[in-house]
Amino acid sequence: MQDSSEGSYGVAAGELRSFIERFERLEAEKKDIADQQKEVMAEAKGRGYDTKVMRKVIALRKRDQDDIAEEEAVLEMYKSALGMA
Repeated sequence: MQDSSEGSYGVAAGELRSFIERFERLEAEKKDIADQQKEVMAEAKGRGYDTKVMRKVIALRKRDQDDIAEEEAVLEMYKSALGMA
């Protein structure tokens, strides 16, 4: 006999519900964090900081220093080739 919490596909409703609810809680937390990040950037902008540049610095801090140096060297080479340096 099949458990009443399982459908015809053998899905345990309680376990499925638990996964979905956990995911939904994480989604809510993610939204809260994104809202807090927006507030930080708005505050920084209000204090006169360039938030576009701040975001670039944040992205750079996540990357490997060797990758950054290589990319900057190639960028300088391209700029020089185009007479921009």
